[in-house]
Amino acid sequence: MADEDKDSKTEDPTAKKMNEAAEKGNVPSSREATLFASMLATFIYIVFFLPERMARMGEVLRDLFEKPDQWSLETGPDAISLFVRIGWEVGNLILPAVVLFFAFGISSSIAQNLPTPVLERIRPQFSRISPMKGWGRIASVPGLVEFGKSLLKIVVVGIIMFFVLRSEYFSSIDSMYSDPQTLFVRLASIIKKILVVVLLATAVVAIIDLFWTRKHWFDQLKMTKQEIKDEYKQAQGDPIVKSRQRSIARDRARQRMMKNVSRATLVIANPTHFAVALRYVREENDAPVVVAKGQDLIALRIRELAEENNIPIFEDPPLARSMFAQVSVDSVIPSVFYKAVAELIHRIYATQSNKKRVR
Repeated sequence: MADEDKDSKTEDPTAKKMNEAAEKGNVPSSREATLFASMLATFIYIVFFLPERMARMGEVLRDLFEKPDQWSLETGPDAISLFVRIGWEVGNLILPAVVLFFAFGISSSIAQNLPTPVLERIRPQFSRISPMKGWGRIASVPGLVEFGKSLLKIVVVGIIMFFVLRSEYFSSIDSMYSDPQTLFVRLASIIKKILVVVLLATAVVAIIDLFWTRKHWFDQLKMTKQEIKDEYKQAQGDPIVKSRQRSIARDRARQRMMKNVSRATLVIANPTHFAVALRYVREENDAPVVVAKGQDLIALRIRELAEENNIPIFEDPPLARSMFAQVSVDSVIPSVFYKAVAELIHRIYATQSNKKRVR
């Protein structure tokens, strides 16, 4: 079942899937890149900082061993003074290394992925202490790859150290009986040679590991076609729910429209199929406004409401059809309908004026 599920994941992960993985702390991170950064920091320290500081440290040790009478150890403060002097020199020796390790280590992590707080990483999980889960991780493909990289590094470093130290064996023994300053310089030279080759080997492994880590992470996030469809539905909304929401919105809009029929000045209708209710009040708008429109059952309902509120109804099929098709609710009618509507409004005003005269 697991193989079938893996085979079905043929689609590239979406941006949403990758963002969710990053939020959970699942990001591609190469340990070899971090190791290379540490090795580079070590190399820079040995080449640019160590010689001068080792020479200074050698001078201090030479004075300590060759001229011990300069250092009085008769009292406790004398001993503290000696330890402070040596501690200061040791700190001066290793401080650049500590700064470089921190700077290069943090930079390598930031270069791969921007730092984000992930609480999921610190949440207690039984799988992290389970022997079975641990063995499964070791025996998995990523675990075997990590083992292979570690074995390769050990073999390469071992071979390099063998050849370098073999050529430096006798000279290293001779330097042990020479000036301490010369001993430190000699050791620094040997370490530098080792680091150059190790740095190149680590760089090659880091480049390969960067590409493999990102490819493995990308493959792990691949999705099935069904997952793509489900995510799209989730992003766009369930069609059934959206259809229901649109239906509710239409019903509410229809109810508001029907309430506005009582405010209409006239209704233009195609006897049974179309009805358009217009409102014209000179103080409100320069032209009539469509307050309601509909066809078939809604058109009949508009006519019923108009009759209940004594609103004049004019049957003009061509005009009703044209206005229904071209004008939306709550919009002013276009100028093309001004003349036809103006005649109907004039008839309403004339009828109202005649009624007043009869009274």
